Amino acid sequence: MKELLRTNDPTVIAFASALLQGEGIDCFPMDVHMSVLEGSIGVLPRRVMVRNEDLGRAERVLIENGIDLGR
Repeated sequence: MKELLRTNDPTVIAFASALLQGEGIDCFPMDVHMSVLEGSIGVLPRRVMVRNEDLGRAERVLIENGIDLGR
């Protein structure tokens, strides 16, 4: 799996996941339970992972929908 997106904003994670699922691209949000360790202050970023072969297509979907990949 490859990292597609890293952000502290949970709404971006939800939007990106919905877009990817709508395109038939499996994704896996990681670090979503880190708020237990950080006290829910949003300091630790969450990541969205996709399969290696889906990375290029997934990047295009997010960029076309205005999500900054931070690269």
